[in-house]
Amino acid sequence: MGLRLEFAEGEGPVIHNPVRDQADVERLKVIDGGELDYVAGAIRQARHALNGRVPLIGFAGAPFTLASYAIEGGSSRNYLLTKQLMYCEPKAWHQLMDKFARVITGYLRRQIKAGAQAIQLFDSWVGCLSVGDYVEYVLPHVQLIFEGLKREVVPMIHFGTGTSAMLRQMRDAGGDVIGVDWRIHLDEAWATVGHDVAVQGNLDPLTLFAPLHEIERRVADILRRAGGRPGHIFNLGHGILPMTSIEHVAATIDMVHKLSQR
Repeated sequence: MGLRLEFAEGEGPVIHNPVRDQADVERLKVIDGGELDYVAGAIRQARHALNGRVPLIGFAGAPFTLASYAIEGGSSRNYLLTKQLMYCEPKAWHQLMDKFARVITGYLRRQIKAGAQAIQLFDSWVGCLSVGDYVEYVLPHVQLIFEGLKREVVPMIHFGTGTSAMLRQMRDAGGDVIGVDWRIHLDEAWATVGHDVAVQGNLDPLTLFAPLHEIERRVADILRRAGGRPGHIFNLGHGILPMTSIEHVAATIDMVHKLSQR
């Protein structure tokens, strides 16, 4: 799209020409996804290697999270520059979000065509917003993505962190499955979004650093709150940390299988 992106060691994504005003937004290209064909190639290879053993999930960052990186130039604690553009230049903000939404839609569609059997939209930083700001500045652009992918007929997961207060609004924005982080009990989150949609979650990723008996206690609690209803996908409440013990991950998966059969 014209952003100079680097994944800097110890920092994560860094944008060297951040978006700060209307002119910067207008310079961004709306690409059709062809530049990312290597991702589609990786999906085809993965599907072949998996040989039907487990489904393959495609994913993309959501418009707000991408916008926050593009504006801040990287990660942020308070999202000052992001909210400043949002409040002070709403026309530029919505134009930026619209561009991201259209590119994300095409990107996810290419992943589905390549063999992704479900897709997940990650909004890792949207929890910094109030419910009112989410509805005004984010929700319409997320709806554009889910509406644009409806005809692809694959399950669509909508996930954010720090979003306990806006789960109902996220459900309104779209998705067959609403991802839940660890800051709210699973049963409370499910009651909020409604039992007519599936939920995914919600073990704290740092729990995997605990002793196995503590991991099992927390896994059991999540499954108890799910109540045996169809539509619960057990998962972490956010990404797994690089230094996590693989043995604890494997043990957690075994616990989920064992406890789910009771």
